[in-house]
Amino acid sequence: MKKVVTIGGGTGSFTVLSGLKNYPVSLTAIVTMADDGGSSGVLRDEFGVLPPGDLRQCLVALSEADHRYSSSDLQGHNFGNLFISALEQITGRLDLALDVAAKILNVRGKVVPVTLSKVRLVAELKNGKKLEGEKELTAYQLVSKFGIEKMYLQPRAAANPRAIQAIKEANVIIVGPGNLYSSIIPNFLVAEVSRAFAASKAKKVYVANLMNRYGHTDDFTVMDYVRTLEGVIGKKNVFDTVVYNTKMPQKALVRKYADEGEPLTVGKDMKKNGRTFIGADLLAEGIAKTSKKDFLRRTLIRHDAGKLAKVLVKL
Repeated sequence: MKKVVTIGGGTGSFTVLSGLKNYPVSLTAIVTMADDGGSSGVLRDEFGVLPPGDLRQCLVALSEADHRYSSSDLQGHNFGNLFISALEQITGRLDLALDVAAKILNVRGKVVPVTLSKVRLVAELKNGKKLEGEKELTAYQLVSKFGIEKMYLQPRAAANPRAIQAIKEANVIIVGPGNLYSSIIPNFLVAEVSRAFAASKAKKVYVANLMNRYGHTDDFTVMDYVRTLEGVIGKKNVFDTVVYNTKMPQKALVRKYADEGEPLTVGKDMKKNGRTFIGADLLAEGIAKTSKKDFLRRTLIRHDAGKLAKVLVKL
């Protein structure tokens, strides 16, 4: 059975895992630990636990049990986040807590934090401004205007040995989709992870986003994402395959997202350099037989998990 590793966090990893779990592959999700917003941030600050939010989404994606409770809120906290944090305090270690949660949820695969260190994401802009924390970086809307000088984790993070082992054993490693600066790059700011990824003999795949983020990745092309990631990883042409969407969302949906960003364009700068580029319709379909108003209210621009998985398994 092929060993497939995903690297990322948030809804991007959720989508990839949701699709791939329906195929006969061995799945391991390596997940960022830089989240300090929302329920995860409160739990992290008040109880000293590692942020559970992205881990929860991956567990839910891989679960074959009834996980409806995991989206319930209790006093402002997602129940799944409280569940993972409680298990961490009981077991004393997040990786052990995830082992227990995986058994309870009947998870098909493994969910692995990229680090077990308690870290904070820091971004220094070219104008000298320092953004401390994933929450502050996400909220700041002038990243593109000034540009990022450097990003790092504070304090320096030690790699989770399970993450390194998964990378070394992988046949295929899938990076993305997801927020470039808050979900993807923080994984590679763990130096040992970047080194292991660069040295891996696995097929390395980057799945491009559907949308650019306003104020962060304005006017980015597919290759801008690839070059930015490879700059952080420290190795040019490290990705063997780049997968991107070719179908434009409906104009009404694009207008709905106007304050958040614009659709990612392929651009004219796709340089193969040994890479394979795969373009396909990866867009999730809208809700059928509904009013236009209801369609716009309920529909999001998202990857279709099934379509994406079909492309990825062919690799």
